[in-house]
Amino acid sequence: MAITRFGVNDALAVKLWSRVLAVEALKATEIAPLIGEDSEEETDSIIIFKRETKKAAGDKITYALNTLLSGDGVTENETQEGNEESLTTYDDSIFINELMHAVRVKNKTAIDNQRILYNVRTVGKNRLRDWWAKRMSVTFFNHVCGNTAETRLKYAGLNAITAASTNRIFRPNSVANDQSLAAADKFNLNLVDYAVEKARLASPMIRPIKVNGSDKYVMYLHEIQVTDLRTNTSTGQWLDITKAAMQGGKISGNPIYNGALGEYNNVVLRRSFDVTLGVNSSTGAAVSNTRRALLLGAQAAVIAFGRDSGPTDYEWVEETFDYKRELGISAQAIFGLKKCRFNSEDFGVIVIPTYAAAHA
Repeated sequence: MAITRFGVNDALAVKLWSRVLAVEALKATEIAPLIGEDSEEETDSIIIFKRETKKAAGDKITYALNTLLSGDGVTENETQEGNEESLTTYDDSIFINELMHAVRVKNKTAIDNQRILYNVRTVGKNRLRDWWAKRMSVTFFNHVCGNTAETRLKYAGLNAITAASTNRIFRPNSVANDQSLAAADKFNLNLVDYAVEKARLASPMIRPIKVNGSDKYVMYLHEIQVTDLRTNTSTGQWLDITKAAMQGGKISGNPIYNGALGEYNNVVLRRSFDVTLGVNSSTGAAVSNTRRALLLGAQAAVIAFGRDSGPTDYEWVEETFDYKRELGISAQAIFGLKKCRFNSEDFGVIVIPTYAAAHA
């Protein structure tokens, strides 16, 4: 009886693994709920997925922002002709480039695989999935936090990181810079209110996203900031947030709520290890006892991938060495990620550095 088989290095098998990697890497990325497709209309996603470089050649996408009209308009006995208003448009760009990583293991013909119970090829795929998921998350937070202490493009989505713009960053108690934050400047619930106020009064306003038909912002805190928030016993602090948490059962209907701490003032609170340290304004170095919390609105960042030969955004490559006794596995992509910035102003993010020393 003839049986159709696909060997370890069969071209179709490799393409299947590439597809699986793309799906699993995205699910493993904690920023996955923030990513949404770009469209002709304004997108409500926090991270916009730009597809231009998947459809055509090129390593750069330039995209635009049109600001709101501000003219007076005309009324009775006034002439419209000659009183039209021109559109004000700003642009920003994202570059894409190659990024890849690989593992090398003994192949199935080697004695090493005879001695173990698990499949090293599967383990290699899983570890590469985790590597890509972590790198995507680190890249995103480096950009939106304005972590200019990180200068390696491999950790910056292959786009240079820019500092948080002056009108999109504030600290508790009017502290002037990250290195001056002290124990009295820990994260608390009031900072959520202040961030929402700053976002709504920004010009242009930082738009909330639509979650189950309601306007919401998303805020990320580092684990230390979460502890500072939860252990604050002052009136009107953590108790209020626990009352509002998961209100109306909405958490079950939208991925934005998955893993959320709760909701307060229409802000969904989430946590991440990758919220960055502060940045010393004098030396440019990281400040070890601070963290940069974030309020995120629509179009805070953009991500793009290059063209590929298959149905996925990652390419899975396998090579054998030493007469097929060793197997090399590579997961690679042409991509870019950065925050949106127009007219020298961060577009969809407010940065809130606070004092954040470990508690244990």
